[in-house]
Amino acid sequence: MEWPIAEVARMSGVTARTLRHYDEIGLLPPARIALSGHRYYEEPQLLRLQQILVLRALGVGLPEIGRILAERVDEVEALRGHHRRLLAERDRLDALAATLSRTIAELEESRKDGRSVTTINRPENLFEGVQPSQYEENMRDFPELAEEVGRRAATMGPAEAEAGHRRRTEQMIRLAELMAAGIPADAEPAQDEIDAQYRTLSEMRAASADEFQAIGRSCVDNEVWRTAYEAIAPGLAAYQRDAMEAYATRRLS
Repeated sequence: MEWPIAEVARMSGVTARTLRHYDEIGLLPPARIALSGHRYYEEPQLLRLQQILVLRALGVGLPEIGRILAERVDEVEALRGHHRRLLAERDRLDALAATLSRTIAELEESRKDGRSVTTINRPENLFEGVQPSQYEENMRDFPELAEEVGRRAATMGPAEAEAGHRRRTEQMIRLAELMAAGIPADAEPAQDEIDAQYRTLSEMRAASADEFQAIGRSCVDNEVWRTAYEAIAPGLAAYQRDAMEAYATRRLS
């Protein structure tokens, strides 16, 4: 049995334009192309499309997906591998959600006692589910910056890496507090926080205005990043993006 491209698009939720692009880059050729130019897909192509979409959901880029599929692993083994990746990602997100829940609870308790986040109980718990490799992995859309992040991470000891994670967590929490207080993303307090984030990034390599805005958009578009922000406070991912875009326009352009 075969299905036309429009039907495959309907079933998968992938646009026909995307399916044609997958064909153009050699990732998913159709089973046949009719004289009319219409593309038709059969069961092997549907299974391959499923693998592509699973890997995309895991944050794998198209070039890497092409390399994975080119290995011609048995379909059942490939699906088992994807299943293992999904289970690992589920466990990581569960750990991240639990970490953030504890952080929120302890922050609320610390406010009652007048303590700061730096004296939170068991600070090592701040970083369960948020490991250096995941931060670097999600810089994949910014290859030059990712290279610098990877180079810097390779020289870090455990204490320095933990300090970096602590700093990023505290920055996210402070921004969430500004958002909760009704401070606009382009207002000075929020922009001061973004300036601190930019200076941290600049320790590795200064980002251009376009790069910084693109990173800001990824806070919403990148599923892993968005999940981390939204677990702290609903709407925080968009608030971070808007604040970064305002900063890039005012101070980097």
